[in-house]
Amino acid sequence: MVTLAEVARHAGVSASTVSYVLSGKRPISGPTRERVRASIERLGYQPHAGARALASSRSRIIALMVPLRTDMYVPVMLEIAVAVATTARAHGYDVLLLTGEEGPPALRRVTGSGLAEAVILMDVQLDDGRLPVLRGSAPPAVLVGLPADPAGLNCVDLDFAAAGALCVDHLAGLGHREIAVVGGSPGVYARHTGFAERTLCGLRERAGHLGVGLLHRPCDGSHDAVAGVLARILDERPGVSAFVVQNETAVEPLLALLRRTGRAVPEDVSVVAVCPEAVAAQASVPLTSVAIPAQELGRRAVERLFARLTDPGGPDATGVELLAPVLTVRESSGPPPARPVTGRRAGTPSPPGA
Repeated sequence: MVTLAEVARHAGVSASTVSYVLSGKRPISGPTRERVRASIERLGYQPHAGARALASSRSRIIALMVPLRTDMYVPVMLEIAVAVATTARAHGYDVLLLTGEEGPPALRRVTGSGLAEAVILMDVQLDDGRLPVLRGSAPPAVLVGLPADPAGLNCVDLDFAAAGALCVDHLAGLGHREIAVVGGSPGVYARHTGFAERTLCGLRERAGHLGVGLLHRPCDGSHDAVAGVLARILDERPGVSAFVVQNETAVEPLLALLRRTGRAVPEDVSVVAVCPEAVAAQASVPLTSVAIPAQELGRRAVERLFARLTDPGGPDATGVELLAPVLTVRESSGPPPARPVTGRRAGTPSPPGA
């Protein structure tokens, strides 16, 4: 392992000069600073994190709280996490990933130890138990999500309420008057997870405004669960001609089950999703969708965090930034059929030759 003394000898300076270049505690002339940095890069020197933190009173570590729950679509969470880590490294920071579901105790442990200089929270609930800790004496924090009361907090998220409204606008504009929503797992709604609740609110408000019927059913996402939910929807609302899906694991089972019940997409029934671009574009029927900008959310969270670190009283120190949703029309949406479709019950076997 390369030592600080070896860097000093290579650059032709004292060890204290190398230390000052690293910590920024004293001004060093431009040519000397560049010579030291060139030696650091040439030799591959890595300052000891603990020593660096003690010297500068800054750990240069961001704690990222990403509870990996079984009822959440983990690839989206990890895509945001990778964007956070990549952007943080560009600023010279490392990321400490916390994937447990401990909630406030984990946040208190991290903030109380001084290990992390700042915190980013994901999987935000409307009444999140971690918020009182953040409003106390915690280090700077950004939420990737929007609680019910964001006052005094720094938040970035997709405008999920507007995303829900956009889906209804698109389908109503095509002529659909009965829409069914296949949502996430019941646990997602039981926890009052922000993105799910806000999407549902946007769907309901716009449907009510336009006089469109809307039925929402949570769904675990397995084939059997989707079959049961689809059967109940068709029993309750036989006139349904469009579906909005906010459950990535339910997409392919739903498309397959619609085919089995004799409903072609989009000729007989339209399907619109709120999901990652890749899920929509690679579906067996490419889906009209509102994309979840995971990478942009991760990048913006870090940028807002550094704006607060560098300028605590600046415009990005607190407040909410909602990214405008964009709906991309693909092959899964079209006008409703002239007459209601009557098909087989979801989950029943296809007749021979079907």
